[in-house]
Amino acid sequence: MTLDPITLTVIQAGLQQVCDEMDLAFSRAAFSPVIAEANDRSDGIYAAEDGALIAQGAGGLPVFVGTMQESTRILIGMIREGRARPPRPGDVYIVNDPYLGGTHLMDVRFARPFWRGGEIFCWLSNTGHWPDTGGAVPGGFSASATAVEQEGLRLPPVRLIKEGELDPEIYAIICSNIRVADQRIGDVKAQAAALEVGAERLAALLDRYGDDTVRAAIAELRLRAAAQMRAFIAEIPEGPHEGTAWVDSDGVVDEPLAIRLKVTRRGADLVFDFSGSSPPCQGPMNSVRATTLSSVYLAMRHIFPEVPMSAGAFEPLHVTGIEGSFLDARYPRPVSGCAAEVSQRIAEAVFAALVRALPERVTAAPAGTSGNFALGGHDPARGRDYVMYQISGGGYGGNADHDGLTNGCSTIGISKAPPVEIMEQQFPVLYRRYALREGSGGAGRHRGGFGLDYEVELRRGTARASFVMDHGRFGPQGVLGGRDGAPNEVTVWRNGTPYVPRHLSKEQDIPLAPGDRVRVRTPGGGGYGDPFTRDPALVAEDVRLGRYSADEARELFGVVLAGAPPQVDAAATARLRAAPTRAG
Repeated sequence: MTLDPITLTVIQAGLQQVCDEMDLAFSRAAFSPVIAEANDRSDGIYAAEDGALIAQGAGGLPVFVGTMQESTRILIGMIREGRARPPRPGDVYIVNDPYLGGTHLMDVRFARPFWRGGEIFCWLSNTGHWPDTGGAVPGGFSASATAVEQEGLRLPPVRLIKEGELDPEIYAIICSNIRVADQRIGDVKAQAAALEVGAERLAALLDRYGDDTVRAAIAELRLRAAAQMRAFIAEIPEGPHEGTAWVDSDGVVDEPLAIRLKVTRRGADLVFDFSGSSPPCQGPMNSVRATTLSSVYLAMRHIFPEVPMSAGAFEPLHVTGIEGSFLDARYPRPVSGCAAEVSQRIAEAVFAALVRALPERVTAAPAGTSGNFALGGHDPARGRDYVMYQISGGGYGGNADHDGLTNGCSTIGISKAPPVEIMEQQFPVLYRRYALREGSGGAGRHRGGFGLDYEVELRRGTARASFVMDHGRFGPQGVLGGRDGAPNEVTVWRNGTPYVPRHLSKEQDIPLAPGDRVRVRTPGGGGYGDPFTRDPALVAEDVRLGRYSADEARELFGVVLAGAPPQVDAAATARLRAAPTRAG
């Protein structure tokens, strides 16, 4: 079937709209602030034959692009092999097993077959971050877990909803293994309702254009996405192009983990070779295969945003060399940090490898941490337990055109920090500070954006705090002569005494009493280009706004501010040019 360009474009937009409406319905109906306010969720449409991505909501987390595709593919295979019950109309599967196309246990996936004429036309799937799935610590972010069982309840694909009815026995098993179980029904129903909205909207699209026409459009869009990605790949020199990124530690062994990457163009395809990366680690900073693949996909999506969301865009991208490393975790390796942290280090390695080949497209490293902070305890004023989950933004890297974004979302998604007012209303905490972390961006011709500086105090009851963050040992990389951004900093004040975690930004089960405080200063983005070529007027503006002092302006950028128009200090510039920089 030949489709005219207008019909093809309209159907493409229609499929996108189906996913966008699922995203919106999910967030509006969800109970937990991490979904309802932070939008830590995603919805998509996947092929009935192989689970290939057809469309995903524009407001969904990019890291779920590859993982939901892999998860759906595995589910389809398990059904064909008889390892999972075959579906009936109205069935919805639930799964959070990281080794079956997942991320960490808190990212719970629902999958629903969409039926037309008695056959499965496609699958609708979504992922939502549940604030708790059991395990050793509230929130699931165990910083020192050595096995996945310590991180929470692991679910294989099972039909939670059967022919439209919630299975009470499976739901009872789930509730018996998680904290604040009485509150989870709100998220479960919201997640299922989003798929119902998707089914209704997709049915309307098919009724309007016909099943055969939409099926032909999906196939054509996949082919065009692959062709478009290959056209962009042709811009890249053959290479190899090399980059390295570092994870601070695994939370158990206080040594950094290396992600070593070599990118080579072979014809119209790209090969991402991670050979030489660190072996599997004891702690929870292992990455499962699906997350590693998805991290490469989302990094290329950052570089070539023009390519539409489709499985075709991933076909020219080949990942090798992860076997036997911490980027291909196998059971029972713990993985709570894989999606939120390791995935961002993988993307950073891609950026570091390709920035010299594509200097107009690739940025310096962004903050690269989701700032996972979980607080669990009992609120005596309300007579109930709670699990609070806080994510936070950081600075983006500078680029060829302008400075990095300040307090942007993480590399892997579009999730935003929940509003302070919502958090204070829901939980017994008070935010003493919530501000930009001035001066945290790496110096450069275009400096990195600034991170966030917040401080939260426990008001009543007792609680336990846990962190799984990163970039506390190494700041985000500057590139092409730019300086690194400021590293992550975590300080816990207990009874007036400051405490810095041994692993800097990874710790669990820190007991808090009323009046105790946690302060987090998130990383700034890396700088892009020689900082001594920065426009002195831009430096002067940063000083006027209080982002740097006059002394810092001279030290970082070699610019003198003395009442007259800003000038470059030749002596300071010569001295600072000789200072070492990791980016070189």
